[in-house]
Formats: sequence, structure tokens, C-alpha cells
Amino acid sequence: MRVVVDLNRCQAYAQCCYAAPSSFALHGPEVLIYDPAPPPERRREIERAVQACPVRAIRFEAEPSEREEGRHG
Repeated sequence: MRVVVDLNRCQAYAQCCYAAPSSFALHGPEVLIYDPAPPPERRREIERAVQACPVRAIRFEAEPSEREEGRHG
């Protein structure tokens, strides 16, 4: 899985930090630190973070192998 944050769009509301604290953190008042390649077991919390972002600055992409597992699993 790959996480992409549009840092130009991000307004540091920190909703992603509450939804996925093991993947997102604010450093100071405005600098977002995040894991661009979290392990698959964090998928649900990343999905919550994507939905929680009020400016829709976060998106994630499943790796081809993950997409295949989703179809067969």
C-alpha cells in the first residue's frame, strides 16, 4: 500500500492523526509526518484517515498484489 498526502492541500486539521495515530503525526503546528508505505495491517486505519480528512488531502493506492487479494479473498 502506498499513501500520498497532498501537502499543498493539507491544512493541518490533524484528523488523520486521530484516525490513524500509528501512521500520521504532526510535528509542530503544521508539519505532517506520515508513513508513505505502511504495512497492510494498517489498511483500515488508513481508510479511516482518508475519510476523516476534511480537505481530502490523503489518498492511498493498493499494490497490485493487494488488489488481487481483495478480489480473491
